[in-house]
Amino acid sequence: MTRRLTVAIVGMVAGALLLAGVGTLVLTQLGARQEARRDLEQQAVDVATSFQGARRPAVTQALRRALRLQGAEVVLFGASGNRVTALPAGVSDSDLDLAALRAGSVISGAHRDLVFAAARVPSARPGAGIVVLTRKPDTGLRSGGRWFALAAIVTLATAAVVASVLGSRLTRPLREAQRATRRIAAGDLSARLPEPRGDDELATLTRSINSMAAALERSRGLERQFLLAVSHDLRTPLTSIRGFAEAIAEGKAPDDAQAAAVITAESRRLERLVRDLLELAKLDARRFSLDVRATDVAEVVTETAEGFRPAADDAHVQLDVVTNGQGLLATADPDRLAQVVANLVENALKFASGAITVGAARSGGAVVLWVDDDGPGIPADDLPRVFERFFTSTRTPARQVGSGLGLSIVRELVDAMGATVRAEPADGRGARMVVALKPWARA
Repeated sequence: MTRRLTVAIVGMVAGALLLAGVGTLVLTQLGARQEARRDLEQQAVDVATSFQGARRPAVTQALRRALRLQGAEVVLFGASGNRVTALPAGVSDSDLDLAALRAGSVISGAHRDLVFAAARVPSARPGAGIVVLTRKPDTGLRSGGRWFALAAIVTLATAAVVASVLGSRLTRPLREAQRATRRIAAGDLSARLPEPRGDDELATLTRSINSMAAALERSRGLERQFLLAVSHDLRTPLTSIRGFAEAIAEGKAPDDAQAAAVITAESRRLERLVRDLLELAKLDARRFSLDVRATDVAEVVTETAEGFRPAADDAHVQLDVVTNGQGLLATADPDRLAQVVANLVENALKFASGAITVGAARSGGAVVLWVDDDGPGIPADDLPRVFERFFTSTRTPARQVGSGLGLSIVRELVDAMGATVRAEPADGRGARMVVALKPWARA
């Protein structure tokens, strides 16, 4: 890229020099031609006047010879207006307006690089002489052209050096970005670029690469935490199942029925974990269907929350459902919305100390549902991240409920229905999960 930038800059300088040179040449030629015409017109008048004072033929002939040496000529015309002597080279009869000359006017013109001027010699005779002067304008380009060429060469050489240095400096951040992205692609997510100053495009690119690397590094850390958590969640029920199964097989179980119940409970826990993992995979691949229609949010919230009342009673947690009656219509898939409510209630049941409140109402231009718990609450720094797939909360659950993937599934489903979800502190103590749905627009 540095080479292309250098060539481009040198090419632009060369083009500018060429344009300036051609423009200077044209303007210089036009100016020299105009100046030569003015000078020749004045000289033609002066020479014609001097001929008027030359009475002797010898003097006239000497003047004519002297004029020929200077590229001028005295052209004689007979009484009938016929030319009797030759015109200077490059001037034709059509260039001379005899009527205007006889009237006392001065005629001038140009043919390519030749400029001429003509004036009548004052005389009382019918046939009169006309002084015709010619000149090739001196533009000074013959001597100045060499200096211009030398200056152009020096300018192009300087432009090449400056372009090379400038190109190297301009492309240095791009080369550093290329090396950093290669390291990131190779798995080194700690690679960073020097923090830039300013707000130009290169600085924006640098910050974007650093942000991407930081996000990937954080995602890798969260993924590792997630894998550790899942491994633990898989190993714990498997250990219980294996232990009780071996006890039953060896006849050492104190109560076979109780051991079988433990095995059944742990198997269901494993089944739920595997089901949630598959659900996340489907959501990530967008391989699920949505039946979005007018949905009564109050009805879905009430029916879903009531399904958790036995579990809440077993955990000695008071479950309250608060809605403003029927008619809270929102744009949603009722089955997926029930899944969202179930995961939120299950998450609240994991952390609640003694009470959970589930509600739905109209708020502003949206229909919202919320789930409150009176647990330890969520640290402020963790509030924006609790719905991330690999995030592990620092708060300690009061009991083991669900697979730990419920909030990630909630966010995927809510996004798919065009709604939003957020976590915030509950009134007084605990945490609140809020889902804002679009109200149903009647056609």
